[in-house]
Amino acid sequence: MKIELKRLKIREVIADYKDNAEEGVTAYRGSLDIRPKYQREFVYKDKQRNAVIETVKKGYPLNVMYWMKREDGGFEVLDGQQRTISIGQYVSGDYSIYELFFHNLTKTEQEQILNYELMIYICEGTDQERLDWFQIINIAGEKLTDQEIRNAVYTGTWLSDAKLKFSKRQCAAYLLANQDGKLLTGDPNRQEYLETVLSWINDGNVREYMSIHQHDPNANELWEYFLKLIEWVRLVFPVYRSEMSLVDWGYLYNTYKEVSLNPNELEIEIEELMQDEDVTKKSGVYPFVLTKKEKYLSIRAFTPNMKRESYTRQKGICTKCNQKFQLEQMEADHIKLWSEGGRTVGQNCQMLCIDCHREKSSR
Repeated sequence: MKIELKRLKIREVIADYKDNAEEGVTAYRGSLDIRPKYQREFVYKDKQRNAVIETVKKGYPLNVMYWMKREDGGFEVLDGQQRTISIGQYVSGDYSIYELFFHNLTKTEQEQILNYELMIYICEGTDQERLDWFQIINIAGEKLTDQEIRNAVYTGTWLSDAKLKFSKRQCAAYLLANQDGKLLTGDPNRQEYLETVLSWINDGNVREYMSIHQHDPNANELWEYFLKLIEWVRLVFPVYRSEMSLVDWGYLYNTYKEVSLNPNELEIEIEELMQDEDVTKKSGVYPFVLTKKEKYLSIRAFTPNMKRESYTRQKGICTKCNQKFQLEQMEADHIKLWSEGGRTVGQNCQMLCIDCHREKSSR
């Protein structure tokens, strides 16, 4: 693992600064990718952007920035994107501060800005070394998400195409997932759509999938998977509810895509569960109707009064092992199983010792 600290003047860093909606933001004579193609957009507000320039003009230190050296010899900004763009846009004349553009400043003031030194750590090494380093450094400013850190490591042709499809508001994935009702939560600009779909296609191992496909010419496999998943969800669950945006569709699609399902029968069951006051996690209704596992529903718990009344009625004796326990050594249980119509009411509550309750729950 090689980490090098460089002091670079602003005039060096923003040489040949270009900001193109399609091609991204580049500088350092074309060798620095400040915002890779289809990365998240510039997110600084005017006050933050202006503060960067005021810091430079006064000669105060900016936080250290981090670049990653790519295999092709170029660089990609890991941390410092917003600050670098703020500087590049100001020097390029894209905005003014106190009604003064860069070209309105005196020659001396311009030179002071251009000669300001930025502190930049440049990292190169194996995938694992770079991941470890990115995860332990104290990144300041607009903090990177886990997926943005992975993107910095596994940059290449596959990632550029994946970002095009999944990583921008109004991108193809965003439009498809929000058509006729939102099926994904998160911000595509922060790579959350991409991270979610990568997790779905590879059973949660995002990094492994990116490592395998880093040098693929495109991300067509991932895109085709996403298309089929969305089509399956819309077909099996045609009645949209807002809770659907919180469902782990990857697990359900991977497990049940080949199973013959009746959407009408599922909808009747879903409607009943949505109206059931005992079901406190409504998004869990969707995995429940397929798996029949109550853990997805977060069934309403018995109240402390219900538990004490049952404990008193049983005289502290566990109804399974017939041993006597203190109240805190026991747990509430449905006499008639919830899945069989038993409600979360005092009359359906029994107290079991912890061991008996866990034995019953594990069946």
